This record gives sequence, C-alpha cells and structure tokens, in this order.
Amino acid sequence: MQRRQVMQAGGLLALGVAMRPAWAHHGWSSFDQDRPIYLEGRAVSVAWRNPHAELVLEVPEGLVLPSDLATRSVPAQTAGVNGPALLARAAVPTRRDRRWEIELAPMFRLGLWQVPEIRVGQTLSMVGFTFKEEKGEPVLRVEYLFLDGKTYGLRSSPA
Repeated sequence: MQRRQVMQAGGLLALGVAMRPAWAHHGWSSFDQDRPIYLEGRAVSVAWRNPHAELVLEVPEGLVLPSDLATRSVPAQTAGVNGPALLARAAVPTRRDRRWEIELAPMFRLGLWQVPEIRVGQTLSMVGFTFKEEKGEPVLRVEYLFLDGKTYGLRSSPA
C-alpha cells in the first residue's frame, strides 16, 4: 500500500511539473494594453523554449526613456498595431524593481521574425505591457523588441 501511495504522489508531482509551462503562459487580454512600458537592461537568465521564450531582465537604476524612442521605425505586423503611437505613449514603469520577468513571442513567431537567440549577459530593450492589476512579481509581455540595432514586432507575424 505504501509503495502505491509513493507512486501516486510521484505521478501527481510529474503532472504538476509538466503543467507548469501552461500556468506561466498568459494571453494578451491579461495585459494592460493602454499603458505601454519601456524597459532596457541585461538578460540574467534565458529560457528559449515553448510555449514562448522567457527571460529575466536586470534593469539599471534610474531607467529613462531614450530620446529617440517615439521616432524609432517599427516593422509592419499582420495584427493591427499602431506602433508609432504605442512608442509615443511608452513610459518607464512606476515600479522600481530591478529584475523583470519578460515574456516574448512563441518560438514559431520568433522564427518568422528571425529573432536571434538571446543569451545571458546580452543587452536589449523593449516596449510591452504589464498585467492589468500589478500584483506579485513584475512581468512584461513584449510588443516590440529592440536587439542589436533591429526592431522586432512580436504580437503577430511580419506583414
């Protein structure tokens, strides 16, 4: 009887581990798309896998908007995103957290955009959205990724 209980507990643990990525995935409707946030910093951990790539970004103290953000060129996407207006409204977060969890696009879409795999230590910046209700850890879902002088639109496929 004891062995059966151990096997059941092990099965439940395995199921919980297998389901974790589904718990971590958030749809666009969970995010406040009326409040674009700008972040930049250094990747301190990267998980380049499905359901979407994720990283932890270490943000410098005193983060400010770059003076050229509102005038940056953004690529056309198949989704109806007004990129220039979004960049013009972007602000630095009111939260002062130094580390942010970053959600990128699904791997298939990153491939369509030809986004190079992000590595630990790499510097990057982005505009995206936080949860509608800011609770717990700071999380940002990326709309535009700025990496190595290129801009990638991550909501949909390239137009």
